Amino acid sequence: MTTTLARAPIATPSTLDSDAVRDISAALNGLLADVFALYVKTKNFHWHMSGPHFRDYHLMLDDESEQLIAMTDPMGERVRKLGDTMLRSVGHVARLARILDNDAEFVTPDDLLAELRDDNRDLAARMRAAHAVCQMHDDVATASLIEVWLDETEQRVWFLFEASRRSNAY
Repeated sequence: MTTTLARAPIATPSTLDSDAVRDISAALNGLLADVFALYVKTKNFHWHMSGPHFRDYHLMLDDESEQLIAMTDPMGERVRKLGDTMLRSVGHVARLARILDNDAEFVTPDDLLAELRDDNRDLAARMRAAHAVCQMHDDVATASLIEVWLDETEQRVWFLFEASRRSNAY
């Protein structure tokens, strides 16, 4: 005997209109896909780091990956609070993510750090765009979350940049 569950509609009340919910949810779904992709890429580089600064870089990337994964639940829950749905699968992440994979057998530490720096910089730009969507719809709560994530992302850019510098000069 097969039973079919009735699909309950998403009916979370929101003070935002349906256009705002749609636009903000789309922006956050894109960010979440990027954050998941960047998390996996950061862990990949963490696991495959080598060289004389291995320990420092390995630990830094571990910290950065923890920061990324910590963003995911609040992002998803924010969209649910608005009354919409979030990513549902790895395939959904793959369709929306703008962070490119790196499946190379070996990447030099300098190239790993530069690639992650650029990916985080691009993520920061996308966060600013999502923040603008929130401002357009007067969604202060989502905008304030994005502001914290943006600050963390800019810190990762800074750390990755400084870790890969070749000069001791100011």
